[in-house]
Amino acid sequence: MTENEEKKLCAEALIISGVKPEKCMKCGKCSGACPSYDEMEYHPHQFVDMVSKGQIKKLMESASIYKCLSCFVCVERCPRNVMPANIIEAVRALQERPQGTDRLTPDEVKNILDDDTPQQLLMAAFRKYSR
Repeated sequence: MTENEEKKLCAEALIISGVKPEKCMKCGKCSGACPSYDEMEYHPHQFVDMVSKGQIKKLMESASIYKCLSCFVCVERCPRNVMPANIIEAVRALQERPQGTDRLTPDEVKNILDDDTPQQLLMAAFRKYSR
């Protein structure tokens, strides 16, 4: 990936997420509250910083995008309303998109679920994987 391609992906991640990384004061409160902190190579505040610096390739290749629980604790803890979880989800979406469209349709999903499946799980999955 060229530097120009990486910058374009960073710009797209910022558009998808709606995050303004310049608001981040790098206090680390988002990362300190993250329940997946110990399992992540890059932490929420680092996602914001790296995307703002045009370093999205490392993030896309990292397992950290799949360790995020999308619990939005980082969003709650941020004193400047930067929304690091939105950046992580945007990077995850950019990584997933080129892998093809071999996914279940909503009609196929309802045929394989049972009545005990939490609706929150379904909504989170559709939000993450339908962008």
